[in-house]
Amino acid sequence: MNEQIRDDEMEIDLLEVFQVLKSKALILIVCFVLGVGIAGGATKLLITPMYSASSTIYILNKSTSVTSLADIQLGTALTGDFQSIAKTRSVINEVIDQLGLNMTYEQLVGNITVENPTDTHFLKTTVTNSDPKLAKEISNKMSDVIADKVAEIMMTDKPTTVEKAIEPSSPSSPNVKKNAAIGGLLLLIVAMGFILLRYFMDDTLKNEEDIEKYLGLNTLAAIPIERERRRKTTRAKTAETEEKNL
Repeated sequence: MNEQIRDDEMEIDLLEVFQVLKSKALILIVCFVLGVGIAGGATKLLITPMYSASSTIYILNKSTSVTSLADIQLGTALTGDFQSIAKTRSVINEVIDQLGLNMTYEQLVGNITVENPTDTHFLKTTVTNSDPKLAKEISNKMSDVIADKVAEIMMTDKPTTVEKAIEPSSPSSPNVKKNAAIGGLLLLIVAMGFILLRYFMDDTLKNEEDIEKYLGLNTLAAIPIERERRRKTTRAKTAETEEKNL
């Protein structure tokens, strides 16, 4: 029996929460739209668009025989090593020198990602930059320098370039739509929390239902506040008119 009462109280509380939020639906909608506008505008105006370009090389070179299991196994074992070598100072500084970049090693290496897809001999180099053309040039130069480094270490032919980077036409970040949606949801949640906080902090009794629910008392009569206010206003105007007539 007690469990049923607690369940009923929970359902009533949830219903109250829903009714409170429903009564403020217009405010919540405005807050969501405002959040979307603020976050979207801030993303466009304050965050610099970044562009990503990728190039790929194949570690096994032309002289590697397809039937040479030892060469293939060695290439597999070393691909991960070349992934780490690709971001060493010698490689990055070589790229900076060849392209004449006004960057330090730390500035450039933070914008480079070198990946080795699982169970492959590919090395994919992705460069992110605010200049799409420069991102393409750095990515292609990175692949060239890495290939030279692989040939030097392996003392073999230079690995083949599988895919050259192309100039990206659209930024990879930031995602304006995603940021705008997140901004709208955050402001909506804040508005909902504020509305519910004010509601639950308000302990005034507003009608006879509140009296019966929270005090356990039965009301004998109820006087509408608005009607009583109108009566007082009418009486005041009547008294004022009589005084003027006198």
